[in-house]
Amino acid sequence: MKDSIDVALELKEKEVYSHIAHESAEDMIRIISSIDAERAKNRGEIIHYEDDWDDLMRQRVAKGKRHTAFDFYNPALLTIWENKVRGMKKVKNVFKLGLVLLGIFLVAGITATIIYGELWVLIPLSLIPMVIFLLDYKKNALDLGYYQLTQLFIEELKELLKKYELDPERYKFKIFNHDYFGVLTKKIGTNVFAMVKKDETDGKR
Repeated sequence: MKDSIDVALELKEKEVYSHIAHESAEDMIRIISSIDAERAKNRGEIIHYEDDWDDLMRQRVAKGKRHTAFDFYNPALLTIWENKVRGMKKVKNVFKLGLVLLGIFLVAGITATIIYGELWVLIPLSLIPMVIFLLDYKKNALDLGYYQLTQLFIEELKELLKKYELDPERYKFKIFNHDYFGVLTKKIGTNVFAMVKKDETDGKR
């Protein structure tokens, strides 16, 4: 009798964990697609992809709840994500500050040109290469940040599916860039979807 109860409890526990793992995997594929869409937009592509992920996160944080993908599988993921997002915000702020300073310098040059009748404006105009540098810096720094974050979640998704024996085919995600490791891509209609690769050792035990 005790053995049958233990088996029933074990099966129930496995069922509960599998359900939470399923929800976590679904959340993680939304995260991957959302971040990759932002990366594609940063590269200048026109992307028609909307997800309520950010709003959902704000609601859950406001209620004092972390996302199941973080709580259940790896709580450190949220900290890594938040730190990476803060780093990308710093990049954006540096870019904005640089543009503001160059704008002030340009206005000062135009004002001096008007007042003194000499081409002082040529001095700030000579800083146009600096604007190009700032644009390039922002684009590349953000691209690297988005790439690292997307690749991280792909690896974490792979481990989650492997640990709880979930079928990768069930957790395909929309993808807009094609330079990630450990994924198989497939075009369905006009969209490209990806799923994580299984290790060669999986299923050989």
